[in-house]
Amino acid sequence: MFKIWAKLMKDGKIVRQFVYEGQEKLTFSHFLNYLFDICRELDCPTPVLLKTHIFNFAKFNHVRFLPRDFVEGVDFDYLLLENIIL
Repeated sequence: MFKIWAKLMKDGKIVRQFVYEGQEKLTFSHFLNYLFDICRELDCPTPVLLKTHIFNFAKFNHVRFLPRDFVEGVDFDYLLLENIIL
């Protein structure tokens, strides 16, 4: 079981947040599916997922998606995903 805390940040404040819970073990091969579900819940576009994003999440337990990572324009400063370690 794992939890990912997703936050849309603007001007240093949380605009929207969501805690994604998975029943299985966290697998990075399914990380794009987790990202799709999180963005659907937050009602924001899905960013382009690069290998460096996955490596940052695996190594530092968080990843930050900046506006340049989105194809569409966004109205927030960044999307932050944090792994909640149980």
